[in-house]
Amino acid sequence: MNQIVSRETDLLVLVDSNDREIGLRDKRSCHEGRGILHRAVSVFLFDTRKRVLLQQRHIDKPLWGGCWSNSCCTHPFYGEEPIDAAKRRVGEELGLDVELEYVYKFEYQAEWSPEYSENELCSVFVGNVKVDPIVNESEIQAWRWYSTDSIDEVTASDSPDYTPWMKLEWSELRRRGYPDR
Repeated sequence: MNQIVSRETDLLVLVDSNDREIGLRDKRSCHEGRGILHRAVSVFLFDTRKRVLLQQRHIDKPLWGGCWSNSCCTHPFYGEEPIDAAKRRVGEELGLDVELEYVYKFEYQAEWSPEYSENELCSVFVGNVKVDPIVNESEIQAWRWYSTDSIDEVTASDSPDYTPWMKLEWSELRRRGYPDR
């Protein structure tokens, strides 16, 4: 049975631009208005054909619900290392146990509506898998493997069907030579 693993009452780690912890705040208030800078992680998983696993966020998510995004993302809990948060979320959302590699960290702000925004300092990870995911349907509406060319086209477009952080992260991953590294 799939359980909801992400709640509006979860406490997020507030940080400054240098990733120094400055407090805790519930997820909902971290995303209200222009948002409050907090820690996040994003994961891109590649298969043996170098395709990328994308997920369609569940329609009930308050930010970018129904949009396509990277393999998974989340917020580290207080005291949890970003790599551990990324591995946890891969298991919770995708039913996979994967070795992950840290690639880089970046700060971004993106407005979903006048009421909600992302404002995150995000660590980006990559991993390789040989099997399809077993998705948590309370978190993920759909999933599919995309060719790198397809994602290159998406990131070059203005399509609102894809999350802004996925587009930013993919462009940087490609600049760094992924998935061919």
